[in-house]
Amino acid sequence: MKKILALVLALMLGLSLVGACAEDLGDPVTLAVTLTAVSTDTHAQAMMEFEKYVEEASGGNIQVEVYTDAVLFPQEMEVSAVAMGTEAQMSLISASWIAAGSPWAGLFAAGYVFTSYDHMTKVLNGDIGKAAFERIAEEQGVLPLGAWYLGSREISLGEDRPITTPEDLAGVNLRMPNSDAWLLLGKALGANPTPISFSELYLALQTGTVDGQDNPLPSVESAKFYEVQKSITLTDHLVDSVWPCINLNVWNGLTEAQQKIIMDGVEAGRKFCDETNLGREAELVQFFKDQGLSVYEADKQAFADHVLDYYLNDPSSEAWDLDLLEEIRSMG
Repeated sequence: MKKILALVLALMLGLSLVGACAEDLGDPVTLAVTLTAVSTDTHAQAMMEFEKYVEEASGGNIQVEVYTDAVLFPQEMEVSAVAMGTEAQMSLISASWIAAGSPWAGLFAAGYVFTSYDHMTKVLNGDIGKAAFERIAEEQGVLPLGAWYLGSREISLGEDRPITTPEDLAGVNLRMPNSDAWLLLGKALGANPTPISFSELYLALQTGTVDGQDNPLPSVESAKFYEVQKSITLTDHLVDSVWPCINLNVWNGLTEAQQKIIMDGVEAGRKFCDETNLGREAELVQFFKDQGLSVYEADKQAFADHVLDYYLNDPSSEAWDLDLLEEIRSMG
C-alpha cells in the first residue's frame, strides 16, 4: 500500500511540475512551417528534428506542424506567407528570396562570396549574420534565426558534356528559381536563366524544357533529378544555406523561455542538417557515377573571377555594403 501511495504521489508531483513548467513558458502556441522541400530532403528532415526538440523541451507548450512538398505555399510565396503569419508562421528561406525585399542582402546570395562550408557558417551564424537577420526582420517582418547548410550548388545537364568555364554555358537554358537574385546568378554564371518552380523542375528536365539545373548534390539525389540528367559539373558556385525564419510578431509574442527553446531547436536542426549534408556530399559523387552520370570538375577560379566581376558591374550590387563584402571575403 505504501508503494502504491508513493507512486501516486510521484505521479501527482510530476504532473504538477509539467503544469508549472507550461505555466512558466506562457500561453501554448502552434507554429505551422511551410516548406517547398520534398519530405526526404535533409533540410526537411532537419525541420522534423526541430519539431521533435521543441515539442519535447516545451512539454507540448509549443506545437510545430511541418508541411513539406509545397502543399501550403509554393517557393515563390514563402517570404510573404511568413510575413503575413496567418496560415504559416515559419519556413526555411534562402538569401536569394530574402533579397527581393532587402536588396542589400543580395551579397549573401552572390556566387563565390563564400569559399567553403566553414566560411559560410562562420559568417552567417556569427555576429555578421545576427546583425543582418535583425535588419531583415525590421524591413520585412520575417526574422531569420540562423543558417543551415543546404550544400554547394553544382550544375547538371541533360547531355553528357563538361562545363569547364562560363563560356561553356553560353546558350544553355539553365533552370533557376524565379527571383531577381537567382536569375542574376544564372546570368553571372554565363547561362540563359529560365525561371521554373522547384516543384515543376523534374518534369521540365524530363521534357527538355530546360537544358539543365543547379542544386546541391543532396537535393539532386533526394528529388531524383539524376534520373533525367546525364552529367554533373562540380562548380561549387554557391555555398548555399537556408534560413529558418519566423514571423516577427509571432516571435515578439513569445516568452523568453519559449524563444530559448526555439533557438535551441534551431541549433538542433542545424547540427543535423549540416552534418548530414556534409556527409552526403562526400558520398554522392560516386553514387551519381554509379547511376551512369559523368561527373566533371570546373575551372572554379575562372568561374569565380567571371561571376564576381559580373556582380560588381551589375546595378544590383549598388545596394551592397562593399566594405562588408570585403570583410566577409577576408574571413574566407
